[in-house]
Amino acid sequence: MTPQNPLRVEADYLIETAIDPIQAAEIMAGEQSSGTFRPIPGETAELKMRAAAQVEKLKMLEPVSEPSLLGSVPSVDQKKWWRAQITLSWPIDNLGPSLPNLITTIAGNLFELQPLSGIRLMDLRLPLAFSNNYAGPKFGCEGTRKLMGIYDRPLIGTIIKPSVGLSAKETGMLVSQLCAGGIDFIKDDELQANGPSCPFEDRVIEVMRAVNNAADKMGHKVMVAFNLTGEIDEMRRRHDFVYNQGGTCVMVNLMAAGMAGIIALGHHTNLPIHAHRAGWGALTREPLLGWSYPAWSKLWRLAGADHMHVSGLNNKFTEPNESVIESARSLSSPLFSHAPMSALPVFSSGQTVRQAAATLDAVATPDLLVTAGGGIAAHPGGVAAGVQAMRQAYDAAMQKVDIVEYAEDHPELAVALAEF
Repeated sequence: MTPQNPLRVEADYLIETAIDPIQAAEIMAGEQSSGTFRPIPGETAELKMRAAAQVEKLKMLEPVSEPSLLGSVPSVDQKKWWRAQITLSWPIDNLGPSLPNLITTIAGNLFELQPLSGIRLMDLRLPLAFSNNYAGPKFGCEGTRKLMGIYDRPLIGTIIKPSVGLSAKETGMLVSQLCAGGIDFIKDDELQANGPSCPFEDRVIEVMRAVNNAADKMGHKVMVAFNLTGEIDEMRRRHDFVYNQGGTCVMVNLMAAGMAGIIALGHHTNLPIHAHRAGWGALTREPLLGWSYPAWSKLWRLAGADHMHVSGLNNKFTEPNESVIESARSLSSPLFSHAPMSALPVFSSGQTVRQAAATLDAVATPDLLVTAGGGIAAHPGGVAAGVQAMRQAYDAAMQKVDIVEYAEDHPELAVALAEF
């Protein structure tokens, strides 16, 4: 939502420091606006009043006995490091409604300040000017469902596995099996882009041949997210190739393409952008360093991401379920009152039939996409049986029927439960 002052950017932080947190917050505000290490000519009171960041709020939390990060100033008594929640604000005139410059402002040198032994960006609120510069997702959940012709239930997807190593023709053959099994959505693995063993255009041709052949029989087209990650001009060309081949989705690795790349693709695209967060752990794994997902994902939603990965319940990584749930729910939190800019949450990472009921219950809506790789491809009955089992697991969850009971009349699900 927009900040209290419509002409200012607001950002919330969790900080840890050995000095007075009020002083630490003022140092942060100075570092990220008009402050200087030493007073200099030109740094007038009028300039400070016009351009300085302000400390809007500060709430003290319980102190800790050890610093979270190395390299910070020591505690005076070597016993307490203070923690606090703070809110800073900046005049929009400092940066203009620019996402790249917003990142520099709210998440620049702050992470290197010696007085801080911990700093994490928790949330942000932006002036309406940003909604004028950035249209946000062109498709989101509603547009994606319209392209797929699937409503009122979770979308069941999978990932091309093995992640790399298959040729374009082998990939097309696998997609044929998945389509025959009733899959809704298929995506490239984030590692599969344009390698010599599986060139992008060859893969698109083979996959779309399989998708179109299946559509002739089934009456609807499976959505495939082709990983077009690359330099900006490459991504535009690859998007156009997918579009001209009749494809209905493209995928991009956010951190690899960068904010400027996603903005450019968002302006250009006629297809939903499936946004992968590969590399996200480097920004969030330490609880007192980096970004929270609700803050981070707001920027990519503004830039045009239609689908965003949120990991999955009981995932194979380090992220706890509480964080996954908060991330998924945050994608429907409105950015602006007149322009919600919601994105479709994508659950992945070690997902099987076992997480279906808990996932649906956690987000309290069928507006989600689950993508399972091994959880479908490793089904003893083959990929088609894996697709059926995952569909059955979410059917049971939608009907609020216990999965073991549901499996009594659904053999694919019963085998999946035994396997996973």
